[in-house]
Amino acid sequence: MPQDLYNKTYHTELTKVTWIGFFLNLILVLLKIVVGYFSRSQALIADGFHSLSDGVTDLAVLLGKHFWTAPADEEHPHGHGRIEMLITIFIGILLGIAGIFLASNSIKTLSIDRKETILSLPIIIIAGFSIISKEILYRYTVFIGKKIQSSAVIANAWHHRSDSLSSIPVAIAGIGIMISPSYQMLDPLGALLVSIFIIYSAYQIVHPMLNYLIDQGMSNKEIEQLNMIARSIEGVKSIHAIRSRHIGGGIAIDLHVLVNPELTVKEGHLISGKVKRALLERGENIIDVLIHIEPYEEKPKEEESHKM
Repeated sequence: MPQDLYNKTYHTELTKVTWIGFFLNLILVLLKIVVGYFSRSQALIADGFHSLSDGVTDLAVLLGKHFWTAPADEEHPHGHGRIEMLITIFIGILLGIAGIFLASNSIKTLSIDRKETILSLPIIIIAGFSIISKEILYRYTVFIGKKIQSSAVIANAWHHRSDSLSSIPVAIAGIGIMISPSYQMLDPLGALLVSIFIIYSAYQIVHPMLNYLIDQGMSNKEIEQLNMIARSIEGVKSIHAIRSRHIGGGIAIDLHVLVNPELTVKEGHLISGKVKRALLERGENIIDVLIHIEPYEEKPKEEESHKM
């Protein structure tokens, strides 16, 4: 896909999916907090604040994309893609805070003997709507995030799923209370389990981004694939000195390509161009390639025999 067309698609898809998520979260926040207040459900109110944190991450993505999609300049020759990593870490931290908040609220509720009357039917309806709508939004957001290769969008998708999961114990509690008031302790117990999952999801989001920020390179499997692509180009004798770094949702690499030393500079340049195009087209998430051409020299047979 041409770069200008990709950039247009990236902006359009990212903006669309994030605005959809923001407006759904706004609706859920109002429904959960208002209905939670009148039904006297602490769990539903807490879930409403979780949806509020989800809405904050939507705004973070909408505002942050204007910075990380800015073109490269003299001060930032590699572009501004790492701002997306920072936004992703911010989303992960918010997700972790939401999980800790839910866990703390669950533990406090377990230690309180609650005797007030809770209206269960409104809780079940709102929680059910949250579970279904946010799971659908999660799947749609993950699809778009993978399509445009955006770590921030995928991280935001996990925030949608955590909101869906956090509504499950609320719904279970509502059903339990409808059956018998003695079952209301199902709410904090279920919320505690889900909060642990949310905290772990936050770790899975933040940990790889921190590794990328300290320039963790490609995996051995990815390097092997890159090696195969480069060696498939006619005229390439070997490659070495492969280096890589993550920038936003993509990977920038540089490598040395060894060619016949008898080739002209022009012929070597043509080979390097073919290697670059092949890596950009066939490599996974590769957005930039820098190639250095070197002469290939066969090792003496005596040296090879010593290694045997």
